[in-house]
Amino acid sequence: MPFYHKLGNIPPKRHTVFRKEDGSLYHEQLFGTVGFDGMSSLLYHNHPPTMVKEVLESIDLTPKIAIDKNMKAINLQGFELKPKDDFLESRTPVLTNSDCTISLAAPRTSVTDYFYKNADCDEMIFIHKGSGRLKTLLGIIDFEYGDYLVIPRGMIYQLEFDNEDNRLFIVESRSPLYTPKRYRNWFGQHLEHSPFCERDFKAPNRLEVHDELGDFGRHLREATADPAHRSEGQVLTDPLVPNVGRLRLRRGRRISHGVALHLASTSAGHHVKLNVIR
Repeated sequence: MPFYHKLGNIPPKRHTVFRKEDGSLYHEQLFGTVGFDGMSSLLYHNHPPTMVKEVLESIDLTPKIAIDKNMKAINLQGFELKPKDDFLESRTPVLTNSDCTISLAAPRTSVTDYFYKNADCDEMIFIHKGSGRLKTLLGIIDFEYGDYLVIPRGMIYQLEFDNEDNRLFIVESRSPLYTPKRYRNWFGQHLEHSPFCERDFKAPNRLEVHDELGDFGRHLREATADPAHRSEGQVLTDPLVPNVGRLRLRRGRRISHGVALHLASTSAGHHVKLNVIR
């Protein structure tokens, strides 16, 4: 459900000249994930939105299928996942299909030396253990145990943790993440039988403004078309190979019901210790 929320200084009307105190212009950006037809936000930057200066390396992160077309009951021991320092390196895919990928992570350190953007999927991060702050272009959200962080595709963000003991349950959805229609009325307001309502949502509550020029690293996850990666019998039928690349940037400061999930592995022939919440 969209609702109006604002932080910082904004002009009284959209798409108009908006000047700083020194007379220079703010740069307006329309951010959305469904073109001009879906929900969107207007952002105002001190400097033009990020430009790519250099593409560094690319890593293939396509999940390898460990058990295909599984019909057995399996006990997944999530808390046996070993912690790792880096947030991205700690993300371990355990279940996957053509709609979504479920991963677990146990990062020890905050994301401070780079920014991350998932250009392919909406992300939902359940905080099973830990607390901290989600820092995005839209502002900062404080999180704690039991929170679900919903991050739309294309959003640049960092995660800042309060300590090293963190456990995350991550769903990457190739379709936009919305609340179920059966829980909303015609206007988008949540109905009385909905298990959650608007007062449960946490919006960004403060801005962290940066006004600086320089080179900044960003890790980007996106898919590249490659029909050769189609594999009969695997649930990942999209001819897309997800990659994470490192970019050097110059800037101014529904999970589908009734679809089977297949066990994933990070490398061919090697079973991951399957992990979900305990």
